[in-house]
Amino acid sequence: MRREIVLDTETTGLSAEGGDRLVEIGCVELVNRMPTGREFHVYINPERAVPVEAANVHGLTTEFLIDKPVFAKVARPFLDFIQADTLVIHNADFDVGFLNMELRKLSAPLISGNRVVDTLTMARRKHPGGPNTLDALCKRYGIDNSRRTKHGALLDSLLLAEVYIELLDERQARMELAARLTIGVTGNSIAGAPARVRPDPLSARLNEAEAKAHRDFIETLGEDAIWLRYS
Repeated sequence: MRREIVLDTETTGLSAEGGDRLVEIGCVELVNRMPTGREFHVYINPERAVPVEAANVHGLTTEFLIDKPVFAKVARPFLDFIQADTLVIHNADFDVGFLNMELRKLSAPLISGNRVVDTLTMARRKHPGGPNTLDALCKRYGIDNSRRTKHGALLDSLLLAEVYIELLDERQARMELAARLTIGVTGNSIAGAPARVRPDPLSARLNEAEAKAHRDFIETLGEDAIWLRYS
């Protein structure tokens, strides 16, 4: 079993060393490149004011975050969720830098670079001409990011999971992830319940003649038929 965690954060600014802090963490679990439905999402009181410039990016104000838990209160649930599995992050140095800054204050285990997959690096290799921002990659791959009016760690993790699957050319997993984007992203929720897995796969409901008839019909739709993307 291959477990990966797609992760994103929001912060009060750009410099962990300069005093900026985390304000949101969002994670999505993939097993064998398929979404399980388990997520980790938490807003964090940064114990400092949120600059207007940062609030304009992610919409999280000082007033909104004042009653949220501080990082020390969510560190253990966060570490329990990610465990020792691979982390998939866009522009990973930024997020890992902030996470390790917070973990270091608690003398907690740090996140090592050898367990991180940086999708920005992947995208630059696959599309050297760019641009390779999350929005640009969603547009390139036809991923609906219309709900992304502002940055948000959980929504961005869901979108990044789709982008990651496209970068790997894992189309079946992409279809499953698209369905997950119907969720509402509100409040704090930590580590959703694990998705149940059917112990034995269902047998095919189509016989070979029916399957052939379906394939023959798809061929009549032309080369731009959307079904060809998943056949």
